[in-house]
Amino acid sequence: MLEYLTTETRNEKTMNLDEMSIFDFLTTMNEEDEKVASAIKKELPSIAKAVEAIIEAKKQGGRLIYIGAGTSGRIGLLDAVECPPTFGTSPDEVVGLIAGGEKAFIKAVEGAEDSKELGMEDLQNIRLTKADIVVGIAASGRTPYVIGALEYANSIEAQTVAVSCNKSSDIGKVANIAIEVVNGPEVLTGSTRLKAGTAQKLVCNMLSTASMVGIGKVYGNLMVDVQLTNEKLVERAKRIVMEATSCTYDTAEEYLAKANCNSKLAIVMILTGLSYEESLHRLEQTQGFIRQAIVN
Repeated sequence: MLEYLTTETRNEKTMNLDEMSIFDFLTTMNEEDEKVASAIKKELPSIAKAVEAIIEAKKQGGRLIYIGAGTSGRIGLLDAVECPPTFGTSPDEVVGLIAGGEKAFIKAVEGAEDSKELGMEDLQNIRLTKADIVVGIAASGRTPYVIGALEYANSIEAQTVAVSCNKSSDIGKVANIAIEVVNGPEVLTGSTRLKAGTAQKLVCNMLSTASMVGIGKVYGNLMVDVQLTNEKLVERAKRIVMEATSCTYDTAEEYLAKANCNSKLAIVMILTGLSYEESLHRLEQTQGFIRQAIVN
């Protein structure tokens, strides 16, 4: 079965990998990595459908849930944990699940990915609802843990997306939306943490970022919902307010204080001249979209 998967075939350019010079190998690896973006480009229509589905789920109060095993699971978790500081989401709005539990992020849990039941149970444990959307990630596209999760999600009518690196993948056949990025064989046969992992990371970047733009977490290209959890982010917030309003550093600092460190609120207050309460009301009326709030 594995011999038919693109992710498991041998790369003819690296058949003598152990005899190549370091520079020649790195050059070849770099050339192979360049293929990833082009492969993703072919899947943009499917990625767009997935983003639309995520936005719809978020508008209904649903969660974005990534689920996978091994490298794929870690990539989903990585994207999930970056959403709260970047977009001001709560930790339970974007969730990452990995076969074997959180401890598997650091050390592999043997056999966990082979259980369809475990995938189902992990979704049951977080009380999956049909308002949620589940993104199953598996480079091979055949991981039982992910298949079980997607099948369970389908059974309760939750929206499902599959991200794999093989065409006509098993998970793609189960999910409502299939994203299948075919990058060709890895330079190290079967090591899907390489091109496949890069492709999955780029797709997750697109899914989360584009969907957060779609629910009002961004103004222009600024992270207006960034959480001020450290000094670096406090300074970034000041720069964001300055960029969004063309105000001075001192004004940005002043209005961030007035807005209780809420960058989005500070921007609306400056651009509209409204009070804290009035600006907050505007944002509530427009579901958090600054562009709509300042012209209302």
